[in-house]
Amino acid sequence: MNYGVVSQEQLEQIDEILTEKLIKIGVDCVIIIDMAGNIITARDNGRSKYDVYSFAALAAGNFATVDAMAKLVGEEEFSLLFHKGNDSNIHFSKIDDELLLISMFGKDISLGFLRLNVVEAIDQIKKLWPRNE
Repeated sequence: MNYGVVSQEQLEQIDEILTEKLIKIGVDCVIIIDMAGNIITARDNGRSKYDVYSFAALAAGNFATVDAMAKLVGEEEFSLLFHKGNDSNIHFSKIDDELLLISMFGKDISLGFLRLNVVEAIDQIKKLWPRNE
């Protein structure tokens, strides 16, 4: 899918969605990246100490690796990834073929609650994101 140019107004609306749906429920940091690891936008809770640029590059590589593994087992893709740690967790979800939404959050948020909010955020973002058909 080819994308048009994202306006400043659209980007601000996307940031508002990320803040309302994810940051306000307790997510530490949320990033939208393209599959090359370029950051489209990032929001955090003001206390996050993540290096989002390094994280975005590594996340894109991680997602590409898992995509290749999916094909090895006969799946077209694994559209969702989750890494659980003792204190920090990372949730990856595809917005579409070009974009990933990555949420970093602690143990105070359940995965189910996060996933529900991610799905709602992605639905709203898709309505704003420009496409060249």
